[in-house]
Amino acid sequence: MSFSRKDLLIVAEVLREAARAEIMPRFRSLNADQIRQKSSALDLVTDADEAAERFITARLQSLFPQCAVIGEESTEKDRSLLSKINEPDLLFILDPVDGTANFASGLPLFGVMAAVVSNGEIIGGLIYDPLGEDWALALRGEGAWFQALEGKTRDMQVAKPAPLNQMVGGVSWGYVDEPLRSTLTKNMAKVAAGVALRCAAHEYRLMASGHTHFTFYNKLMPWDHAPGWLMHQEAGGYSALLDGTPYRPDIHKGGLLCAPDQASWKVLHDALLVR
Repeated sequence: MSFSRKDLLIVAEVLREAARAEIMPRFRSLNADQIRQKSSALDLVTDADEAAERFITARLQSLFPQCAVIGEESTEKDRSLLSKINEPDLLFILDPVDGTANFASGLPLFGVMAAVVSNGEIIGGLIYDPLGEDWALALRGEGAWFQALEGKTRDMQVAKPAPLNQMVGGVSWGYVDEPLRSTLTKNMAKVAAGVALRCAAHEYRLMASGHTHFTFYNKLMPWDHAPGWLMHQEAGGYSALLDGTPYRPDIHKGGLLCAPDQASWKVLHDALLVR
């Protein structure tokens, strides 16, 4: 499947259009009945999530008539969609508002995410910041970069390897079961500092541009990780599931650890995850 930089920028503009039409008009303007709980108090959906996903889906299906689209909110209604990730030649995976808890509480830290997948392989990643009005973009084999509204670009590069006690990173332990939960939280004292933004979109942007060294995620829904995973990889990083096998968008369990390189991954794995 051929998917060009021009195609990627078409998708980027769709994300911006959705943010302007459906997300930003609702920011800090939601009523209580426009915010709903899904699986837990950590897992919210708002009218903005649902409206933006409908908007993006319709536009992508118009622009790429042969595509399939899987979104976080559509999958909430039909979980069987997750079993179809490896089938289409061109598939878009959407997270219309990543960081919904931040968005719902009026915190300006959220993003719009999309991954481009062909026969199960992630070939494109996009993370749009509706407040900064810029994109983090990645295309398989062509690198990762920031792109401003006026078109100016800046390449992304992960942080250089550092000693364990100088590494800064994020560990998302809210969905981690015991005993690993206690092991992780205790072992975080071994690194320099932790970052928890409640927003994978901005956590991946930070890491892929060298401002943090690592992240660990336990819950691996594809809309949260497929775009940022490719971005991190194209920016020179190394990642793997906890058993050392490569990440794929059809894998939803097993924990994902991202680091500057393979040696750093092994150091972090042993330091954070081993009792």
